[in-house]
Amino acid sequence: MGQSIGQILTSTVHQVVKNRGKMEPQRGTIAEWTVTILLLLFGTTTLVQAFVIPTGSMEDTLLIGDHLLVDKLAYSPPGPLSKHILPYTDVKRGDIIVFRYPIDIRHTFVKRVIGVPGDRIKLMKKQVVLNGRERQEPYKYHKTDYFDSYRDNFPTEPNVRLFDPANKMLEQNLINGEVVVPPGHYFAMGDNRDSSLDSRYWGFVPRDHIIGKPLVIYWSYDAPTERLASSDIGLDHILDLAQNFLSKTRWKRTFNLIRPFPIPD
Repeated sequence: MGQSIGQILTSTVHQVVKNRGKMEPQRGTIAEWTVTILLLLFGTTTLVQAFVIPTGSMEDTLLIGDHLLVDKLAYSPPGPLSKHILPYTDVKRGDIIVFRYPIDIRHTFVKRVIGVPGDRIKLMKKQVVLNGRERQEPYKYHKTDYFDSYRDNFPTEPNVRLFDPANKMLEQNLINGEVVVPPGHYFAMGDNRDSSLDSRYWGFVPRDHIIGKPLVIYWSYDAPTERLASSDIGLDHILDLAQNFLSKTRWKRTFNLIRPFPIPD
């Protein structure tokens, strides 16, 4: 082959940046692309982690089969030199985060942060009420027609069996019909709000469970959940890739940056 993978990535990212550079970018966009390029070219498991979306809980923001690079340094404490190079931030409302599943840390989840420590949260008829105000959420989707008394009017009497941390949340962190996020924890939900196993069912995300933030979709492939959720690549998936790589790759999603949606106080 005429080019190495690194040369191809460099050429592709350079062309994307060149095309987008026709408009004057904001400083935040420049920082995002700088970090993206650095991670693509020089990233190791210390800096980034590859992650594949196996379920539809974040649709239509993230699709089943999206392969992501996760920035593991985004929320790390800044050092004396690195703070001038990499855009470290605190975990904010509206951030999409990758974290170890509190119920079984062997599994990794991706959700959107809805509440940070001290926030008061409830849902009324599928609408998030944060700190006493209904919030507009252009990223969320409702894909079921029916109303669920617990899921959509949270927190109310559960109509399903909850995991123990969720029961503890409802017992210890419920004030005046609202869940109050405790220090060092976050409340997270999927954008596919009707079909997401999230904080409503298993409680808060501890700060030390957060791995990082998704940065870019480096590849998106139309494959079913049962193949992507497995830790082993099966023969059927290999054959599918061999036969349908070009037709099932979602080329328009390649190198799409994953952006947060800030939720104000």
